[in-house]
Amino acid sequence: MKRNVDLREISDGRLYTAEDMVRADCHDCQGCSACCSGMGDSVVLDPMDIWRLHRGTGMDFAELVEKGYVELGIADGMILPHLAMSDEKETCRFLDGDGRCSVHDARPGICRLFPLGRYYEEGGGFRYFLQIHECRKKKRSKIRVKKWLGIPDIKKYERYIIDWHDFLIRCEEGLKELDEQNARILRIYVLRIFFQNSFEGEEEEFYKEFWKRMDETKEKLQLGR
Repeated sequence: MKRNVDLREISDGRLYTAEDMVRADCHDCQGCSACCSGMGDSVVLDPMDIWRLHRGTGMDFAELVEKGYVELGIADGMILPHLAMSDEKETCRFLDGDGRCSVHDARPGICRLFPLGRYYEEGGGFRYFLQIHECRKKKRSKIRVKKWLGIPDIKKYERYIIDWHDFLIRCEEGLKELDEQNARILRIYVLRIFFQNSFEGEEEEFYKEFWKRMDETKEKLQLGR
């Protein structure tokens, strides 16, 4: 989800790489789950997020939606899934009775980032920034960005994130040239290929299948490479 904001107002003014140290470590939140509440539809999920949740919960995409853990919405013109919030307290449906994340090892990329964000740069690529107003814990420790994310092959993951981001931009641009019926066909097709059709296997198999589907989809939809 794109956000048009001034980084000087929401960050410490620095941009980080995965190898940099950043003051983001809240020491396992120490019982606080404030960042898991009141998020609305902002925790938009990508295909790897759904793959992780499938492996972590045993529920496929259809079950995650049917049981109310994931909802569908429009983000940047496309139909994309996002984490659902409970009706009563506007908290993430994956929080347990103690207010702890029940899928922490399988948590989505945006959850792994917090309180970091991604700043996409012109010409491709992105760097990380630290949101200074979002986390309630004020005395955070420094930690290396890639350790904070807890993702094994960080370079491959970053390439995946860039490719998915660029693909969605191409789709959004393509929508401008389509009438309502064909725009709906595009949205439904992308939803089916990257979310409804499950990714199986280990992480390496996920990446291989993801890039295969992306190449096939770009060719089919004539979105370029």
